[in-house]
Amino acid sequence: MSPVLSHSITISIAQQTLSLYSNTLLIKVYAVSSGLQGVGCEKNSGKTPLGNHIIRAKIGTDEPLNSVFVGRRPTGEIYTKNLANLHPNRDWILSRILWLSGAEIGRNRLGQVDTMQRYIYIHGTPDTEPMGIALSHGCIRMRNKDVLELFDLVEPFTPVEIVE
Repeated sequence: MSPVLSHSITISIAQQTLSLYSNTLLIKVYAVSSGLQGVGCEKNSGKTPLGNHIIRAKIGTDEPLNSVFVGRRPTGEIYTKNLANLHPNRDWILSRILWLSGAEIGRNRLGQVDTMQRYIYIHGTPDTEPMGIALSHGCIRMRNKDVLELFDLVEPFTPVEIVE
């Protein structure tokens, strides 16, 4: 009988990286972009929440690369420069969504600090957006090919720790 693989994710705000582990073995490190407003758990802050989380839902299975999501639903659009020009103020959520839920009551879960109610995701973003620089509205942005790869490697309830 083969051993059960247990994945976990650590996101470093300082390094702007997402590290994927299998048991305790580091598998891969991805460049990311966290919240432009810094770190914090308060609703409507635009900040990236710290602490222990889980992947509550995986959204976008079988959608094409660069699929556009609004309200966690695919719009049927595929992101292009022309589409971006038509909608210059959209916060582009592309390809896949890993919806996070806080695991620490009072820090990032329930009340005014609820990560899931804040719609904090790990998601794809246009390839023109820089990685390694905090520019998001609080989510963790990734390259589209990277978020597809990560999406296929993790399951709901995978632990995610976001550290400064």
